[in-house]
Amino acid sequence: MPVLSSEEPGTLLTLGHGYSAAALAPRCLATGWRVIGTTRSAEKAAAMRADGIEALIWPDPNTDLDTGGLGEATAATTHLLISAAPDGDRDPVLDGLGALIAARGQAIRWVGYLSTTGVYGDRAGGWVDEDDPLDAGTDRGRARVAAEQAWRAFVAEHGLALHIFRLAGIYGPGRGPFAKVRAGTAKRIIKPGQIFSRIHVDDIATVLEASIARPEAAPGATAVYNVCDDEPAPPEDVLAHAASLLGLPPPPEVSFEEAEMTPMARSFYAESKRVSNRRLKDRLGVTLNHPSYREGLAALLTAET
Repeated sequence: MPVLSSEEPGTLLTLGHGYSAAALAPRCLATGWRVIGTTRSAEKAAAMRADGIEALIWPDPNTDLDTGGLGEATAATTHLLISAAPDGDRDPVLDGLGALIAARGQAIRWVGYLSTTGVYGDRAGGWVDEDDPLDAGTDRGRARVAAEQAWRAFVAEHGLALHIFRLAGIYGPGRGPFAKVRAGTAKRIIKPGQIFSRIHVDDIATVLEASIARPEAAPGATAVYNVCDDEPAPPEDVLAHAASLLGLPPPPEVSFEEAEMTPMARSFYAESKRVSNRRLKDRLGVTLNHPSYREGLAALLTAET
């Protein structure tokens, strides 16, 4: 399995240092890399600095970037990870930092963009892979499609190598089902035929690490990977398994039509698909630590206890 090299450590700039970037950063730091990350929160910036990350507060894409040190950070960047979400139909990174990134050119050896499997839309439980057409059915999905297209055009114009990672539903430390199951507030929402793919955040870090170590895209080109585990599953099965690990009965069932959910949560149930991860295995040589939710939940419970 490829790992980040400590012989020629680089500088990773994460624009929107969120959950996935935070899982990758320790692997970089452990091999002598410099990690710079942006956040909009002063509290989060302090926590990042305590972990050895050079945190920059980027409060508004329209502000003077040099005042926040982003100009200097971009000038030192060898590897760039974008996890900032689109702002409507615009990409905040391209709007705010596009000129600085373009000026850096091929000195940035790897560009990663964290997208979503939501770009495929609803497939009525069928399989999708990276060659399938994009048919997003939500505003969030359509915004990601537009952002992917904008980044493809940008790297083609400026000769950078882009790697797009379409992430399935993310879980991991702090994002597991055990607290709700223990509290008795979890519900198994039943919608016949509903299938989701998911991925443990540590496996996201493994995929990113493998891509950085063995980048596939040539300058001006784009490589795309679905990032998900081996076993798409109905959400009620995941909750039932979490309960069994705790020695508790399965949470009660409730029909999708009667379930109390936020509009955001309900929108996830508008799409059902099985996502193939064959490409990340074949081309990056990745072996997932958590090939299904069973291994992932067991690891979470071990870590919690």
